[in-house]
Amino acid sequence: MISKETIAKINDEADVVDVLSDFITLKKAGTNYKANCPFHNEKSPSFVVSPAKQIYKCFGCGKAGDSVKFVMEHEHFSYVEALKYLAQKYNIEIEETEQSPEIIEQQSKREGLYIVNEFAKDFYVDKLFNHPEGKAIGYSYFKERGFSDEIIKKFQLGFALADGAALTNTALDAGYQLEILQKAGLSSKKENLKLDFFRERVMFPIHGVSGKVLGFGGRILKSNVKAPKYINTPDSDIYDKSKVLYGAFQSKVAIRKYDECLLVEGYTDVISLHQAGVENVVASSGTSLTADQVRLIKRYTENVCVLYDGDAAGIKAALRGIDIILENGLNVKVVLLPENQDPDSFVREVGFNGFETFVKEHKQDFILFKLQLLLEDAQNDPVKKSALVVDIVESIAKIPDAIKRSIYLKECASLMGVSEQILINEGNKKRKAILTQQRKEEREEERLAQKDSVLEDIIKNDEEYIDAGINIEIFERGVIRTLIEYGAKPFTENLLTIQYILQELESIPIENELHQKILSLAKEIRDEGENVIGNYFINHQDKEISELAISLIFDKYAISEGWKNKHKIHTPEKDDIYKDDIDTEIYWLKLWRLKLLERELMNRLKQQWPEEEFIKLLKMKKKLDIERANLALFKKTVITPK
Repeated sequence: MISKETIAKINDEADVVDVLSDFITLKKAGTNYKANCPFHNEKSPSFVVSPAKQIYKCFGCGKAGDSVKFVMEHEHFSYVEALKYLAQKYNIEIEETEQSPEIIEQQSKREGLYIVNEFAKDFYVDKLFNHPEGKAIGYSYFKERGFSDEIIKKFQLGFALADGAALTNTALDAGYQLEILQKAGLSSKKENLKLDFFRERVMFPIHGVSGKVLGFGGRILKSNVKAPKYINTPDSDIYDKSKVLYGAFQSKVAIRKYDECLLVEGYTDVISLHQAGVENVVASSGTSLTADQVRLIKRYTENVCVLYDGDAAGIKAALRGIDIILENGLNVKVVLLPENQDPDSFVREVGFNGFETFVKEHKQDFILFKLQLLLEDAQNDPVKKSALVVDIVESIAKIPDAIKRSIYLKECASLMGVSEQILINEGNKKRKAILTQQRKEEREEERLAQKDSVLEDIIKNDEEYIDAGINIEIFERGVIRTLIEYGAKPFTENLLTIQYILQELESIPIENELHQKILSLAKEIRDEGENVIGNYFINHQDKEISELAISLIFDKYAISEGWKNKHKIHTPEKDDIYKDDIDTEIYWLKLWRLKLLERELMNRLKQQWPEEEFIKLLKMKKKLDIERANLALFKKTVITPK
């Protein structure tokens, strides 16, 4: 277990903007930061990060949390794994006990997959450098390709032995379970025979953006065997090839720095470019580009440059996937390398300077590049030319920027010898269909964003409010919010806010079960001191509690200091008025409790009762009147109904 003190230190050190910037690109928006949400597909940013509160919330899908929660959600880590990741990032020491086979068995399914992949990565690396077979075959192959030891270690390259169960047997001896090895795609079992999935191949670990090993790619070196040249880890709970890009972990800093991502096809392309000094590069690893991969790039830049080798058939096949980049609003350039060259061979031939110069001089706009290829294929065939018009307009229609679309349509009409108006009409049809789908998605996002709205309409007066069916949980939420937001602050010289609120709620029944749970936990920690109480509910491992806590205290909008200074406007800070805020919320909860009781009591008094029962009801009415008077004294002011 990790101690409370260590967890508190991690929470103190892990700045939410710094942590999230490792995974997504944040843009300043007043006192907050905004980004497109990494947890769902959206056209406009609804993901807001608050440096003041050290939390984030997406007002589209509802995801919310702090630095630890983000790492857990984004990387599919367990709570402990997320803490370890942040501890490593901020050089915070964590004492760990050695993991026995029993502890490994108790690990969660997902965590077990990460652990066994890390073990496999170390195994393959060891065999590459230290086993005779690994050195003779794998290490020699990498050296022939010109890879230095430094670059081999940077990408953690390895070798899988020809022995049918070398990894499996070693892992089983170390205490790992065969079931976990199979789920990770490292081992298989045929009847009573245990086998390694990767055998006699050079190994390329595939990392997530946090550096965790998600899976592997393996290349066979023999040419006289009937086996695929490359094989990848089968999809698992942590590895989905459509959602990862090879080299993203090693390249994300450079991509953000140069504000451009070079997109290539293979593992060795990425590695060779890195060795030459070109580090803003990722690979789709032979798969067709997917929307998830494009959104991964978009976290770091909106500029993509696709590098093609001279294979015309391969280029035309790849073109079909590039429209996804346009759909997501990215700027796309292409570079066609010299014939019979790929990025790996070309950069080794011309070096960093030659490669950089060539790319700069041969960058072409994607739409015009695609049009040129299609025109060469269509030539004077009217049927093919007609299909070309539809194809190119479909790509242009996916570009969100209207000015860019207009320019492209004009240029393409000129190059194709087609009326510009025809292209505009066709483009409008395509664009209308795209916008219809987008509006449908946006309406769904708005619906989700409003699901936590407290009041749907304004009630004019108390009577109408009660008749409309008041939900007392609304006012419970108000008090719970103040407990979470200010709980660690002093209310009086000898009383923390959490203690004061619990004291005020002693005689008030709470209906909502989650609110009850929070109050129960508050009672357990009320005497622990402000260090424990601080972000206790925000960081709570119970997902319902942490999400409610963040939802209640998150300010989506904040007045910027620059605007206040410009207009010479002073607004009180929350630290100055939090006691009034607390008392106001308690007042409203008590008031509406009394109003509901009064309404129920008045309805009962209108009915026929025996004299004795009627007197009891009158006494209750008098008691409620006294409570009302006491409540007015408690507030000491007239408050306009919410």
